[in-house]
Amino acid sequence: MRALVQATGSRLTLVFESFAFKHGVPLDADYVFDVRVLPNPYYIRELRPLTGCDSAVIAYLEAQPEAGEMLDQIEQFLARWLPAFEDDQRSYLTVAIGCTGGQHRSVYFAEVLARRFAARAVTLVRHRELDARD
Repeated sequence: MRALVQATGSRLTLVFESFAFKHGVPLDADYVFDVRVLPNPYYIRELRPLTGCDSAVIAYLEAQPEAGEMLDQIEQFLARWLPAFEDDQRSYLTVAIGCTGGQHRSVYFAEVLARRFAARAVTLVRHRELDARD
């Protein structure tokens, strides 16, 4: 698995993967979080063609209090249980975050969580639906 995700060393590697529920849950996910309950940028004409990596979508989601609350709760949950995975000598943990289309909310969450955990573990980000377009 380390070779597949291009990780090195013996530390736990956290893989944050965004995906679209309409295409199924990633089979390798250890944890799956559903962000479909959050306001969807897709329904704003100017944001529809953008992704969760674009500043306009980021600003929109950061303005939604429930998005910040959910991010904090997911971070707290993972932070609480990461030591147990490290103690179990796990080499990787895949955290999948899904929304309807895998373009806006899940992408934003994967990026933010990877940044938040970068100091605690090796972090990698995959965007299943966006990567499939390339």
